[in-house]
Amino acid sequence: MSCNCSSKSIDLAPLMDILAPYKQNPKGALIPVLQHAQDVYGYLPQKVLETIASELNIPVAEVFGVVTFYAQFHLTPRGKNIIRICQGTACHVRGAKTILEAVSAHLGVKAGETTPDLNFTIETVACLGACGLAPVMMVNDNTHGRLTPADIPGILDSYLA
Repeated sequence: MSCNCSSKSIDLAPLMDILAPYKQNPKGALIPVLQHAQDVYGYLPQKVLETIASELNIPVAEVFGVVTFYAQFHLTPRGKNIIRICQGTACHVRGAKTILEAVSAHLGVKAGETTPDLNFTIETVACLGACGLAPVMMVNDNTHGRLTPADIPGILDSYLA
């Protein structure tokens, strides 16, 4: 996993508001601060990680280690719409691979990638817990089941409106 280390200016004021309650007692603050910061920025830019480390008096390497250990944290910008395509057994047997291929072909990016316009990020997941609807994908909090490759363009295009 690599860090998006662009020199793009980042407003750190929201981060300072997140950090304020933890400055007196930073013990146990790292993960909640990282989660909140990611909610605000959409991902965890290098400048945000450096500021968190400095303000909580934690080595940057430790902060980076936590961020790269937990899958919930992201070092690169993610799309406005997160597509999760189930790869569990029921979905696999019912054609999850063709759904992933259709999504990738429609958007022009592979699993784990984000479209250049930052509209979509594709992720594969082990199970979405909707086996009866296999094959299944979620876009944000919306579940789409009993999918065929032909369904994909219409579903994805509806998130651009």
